[in-house]
Amino acid sequence: MSQMEITLDHFFTEEQRMVRETARRLSDDVVAPAAAAIDRDDVFPRAIYEALAEQGLFGVALAEEAGGVGLDAVAACIVMEEIARGSGSVGNAFAIPVEAALFLHHHGSAVHHALIPGILDGSVIPATAVTEPDYGSDVAAMKTTARRDGDDYVIKGTKAWVTFGQVADVILVFAKTDPEAGHRGISCIMVETNRPGVIRGKSEDLMGMHGLAECMVIFDEVRVPVTNRLGPEHGAFKMAMENFNFSRLMMSSMALGMAQAAMEDALAYAQDRKQFGKAIFEHQAVQFMIADMSKDIAAARLLIHHAAKLYDIGQPIAMEAAHAKLFTTDMAQVHISNALQIHGGNGYSREYRLERLFRDVRLSQIYEGTNQIQRMIIARQVQKAYG
Repeated sequence: MSQMEITLDHFFTEEQRMVRETARRLSDDVVAPAAAAIDRDDVFPRAIYEALAEQGLFGVALAEEAGGVGLDAVAACIVMEEIARGSGSVGNAFAIPVEAALFLHHHGSAVHHALIPGILDGSVIPATAVTEPDYGSDVAAMKTTARRDGDDYVIKGTKAWVTFGQVADVILVFAKTDPEAGHRGISCIMVETNRPGVIRGKSEDLMGMHGLAECMVIFDEVRVPVTNRLGPEHGAFKMAMENFNFSRLMMSSMALGMAQAAMEDALAYAQDRKQFGKAIFEHQAVQFMIADMSKDIAAARLLIHHAAKLYDIGQPIAMEAAHAKLFTTDMAQVHISNALQIHGGNGYSREYRLERLFRDVRLSQIYEGTNQIQRMIIARQVQKAYG
């Protein structure tokens, strides 16, 4: 355990410390040993997914009365960091059920609440479909529609980059119920994937983040009951934006875990590798890179936990979540690259996990709103506060 972690321990509850130790053991004993195979085979790691569920980790931020562990967003960030330290892909997989269970609990009816136990125990795999082939950051411009037909909606459209798309049992689909109303015409509708008209594409061949069964999903006149809708009709844009704040904390923590892994590898390698008659750690250039990693990882962790604490007491965190996501994912990209540089030619080899971390972390700057979008959010929040 690092000195930074010991210092942070003073601010954690006993329950948060316990869940961190559970996640760390699982990450070290189960996740990390499987990470290279997940990357190589690009197959959804169902057994590891179920192992996370068996430890109760999917409900870490969900209230006990909803079936969860009853902790908070800080605990979810702690767990994400530990899991992603072992594998970014598995960390990414961890986020999906955590966020889905919270979303169903906060916005769903009894129909949706009935799914939560299955999501928490891993028997029901959820997915969320927002992005489309031509519309990513511009959510309000989506073209997928949900036409009212009596007591049903008929959904038509195509969603892209659906994480778990190939294996999901239910998908939370964001679609236009009023195509002329822009962001005020979007609704969220739960779609069971065994319904006629749900067509899954092939798994995307991605640069990194393998094993997530990511694909395009086509909804060809899919009929679902109106009772499958979450929240009010046309009210999903606000729901999505609020959910993005939490998911940005999760993506920040994922990038943080990968950066932590990279620093640990760089330090170990620098102390072992000898050049010019001494360990390369003794060269000031290498020391400076590792010092900057430590500084920025510590700053990122504090940004994330600050935002998470505000979230847990019910405060708005649009700017704080954007701060955390922007800073952490940018710094992780830089320092994982520096850790690879410290490894020299070995860092370019798949025998070392730096090569995988380098590919995996790149997505974090794109996911849940690109970092350019984060800068726009921050600028608008600053204008609101000081303009």
